[in-house]
Amino acid sequence: MSKIILAIPRGRITKECKKFLSKTSFAPDPELYDKDSRKLKFKSKNKHVEYIKVRAFDVCTFVAFGAAQLGVAGEDVIEEFDYSEVYAPLDLNIGHCKVSVAAEKKLLRKENPDTWSNIRVATKYPNITKKYFSSKGIQTEIIKLSGSMELAPTLNMCKRIVDLVSTGQTLKVNGLKEVETIMKIQSKLIVNRSTYKTDSSKIRRMISELENIIK
Repeated sequence: MSKIILAIPRGRITKECKKFLSKTSFAPDPELYDKDSRKLKFKSKNKHVEYIKVRAFDVCTFVAFGAAQLGVAGEDVIEEFDYSEVYAPLDLNIGHCKVSVAAEKKLLRKENPDTWSNIRVATKYPNITKKYFSSKGIQTEIIKLSGSMELAPTLNMCKRIVDLVSTGQTLKVNGLKEVETIMKIQSKLIVNRSTYKTDSSKIRRMISELENIIK
């Protein structure tokens, strides 16, 4: 029997995954949840299932190219990469937040966002951002950043950003205000479509087990 590799995102989602993964017949080695561990590959209770821990933004890529057969990915990452080889059959009810447009408070005192027509935006979501503003008839110049998005307006790189928002506190302390929500997101179980076809019975059993635990 070939091994099934499940890709887990590093960071806070790793801890949230423990809620359901620890109850499965393929529960990972507890070291997976240790934030100080430098290991990237972990065994599980099932000798045919292993785990890898990768950057949240890379989970879809590992699954799409078959390096992992299953993964846990946010809907923001799934939408941004839009890989045809990635199938997302199960909501995991973790990692709830949203992708939002935010702008400097001083800008919003002068401008109505409804009047925007040609803007520059800093974001790590170029595809989601272009698609969103295009649907509103707004031309967009994208500045691609991987983090610290809130600095871009304060350092005059741009006046608007598109980023993940949870509590909104980081925006507030950096003089920004949420303008509009692009999409509400949560984490989902994702599957490589080819694996889903060739190892259908194994994958379906794992999905079914997770589904029963999450309900």
